[in-house]
Amino acid sequence: MIPNLVTINDAYWAILPQGVHAADMTAIKMHFAYNEWRRQLYGGLLKACVSLAAAGCRSLYLDGSFVTEKPKPGDFDACWEPDGVDLRLLDPVFLDFDKSRANQKLKFGGEFFPATTKADAKGRTYLEFFQIEKFTNQSKGIVQIDLSNDPMLNPQVTP
Repeated sequence: MIPNLVTINDAYWAILPQGVHAADMTAIKMHFAYNEWRRQLYGGLLKACVSLAAAGCRSLYLDGSFVTEKPKPGDFDACWEPDGVDLRLLDPVFLDFDKSRANQKLKFGGEFFPATTKADAKGRTYLEFFQIEKFTNQSKGIVQIDLSNDPMLNPQVTP
């Protein structure tokens, strides 16, 4: 469940409260895709999630200004669990970090990192790094999407 956003001192926008908040793509759409620009970003996120799930990725963590109250976020940031991913099935763009991840942004509207990769000089992984508010250095929340069990990613065909 996605909790209400909270305000912290010196942060530009209200953010998710501390913690990892599980949500499915329907909840993310309802909570964060509330204007045309955000719906466009959501569409790219959905496309990326389908691609990652097809390669065996089981979990994605969503971060960035998309999961704040910022009316027009520049993009979204995400990190994905590499455990169980078949690299032969993984779209190579998920491992393309050239030019500030330009190809990822072009294809999906956001940036993607393996969750276990080191993100900063302090040795934090992206999963840890994404839980720090960049302007205040305070703890904040992120959204976890179970890619292996989301009905929007694995539609069931019924006769």
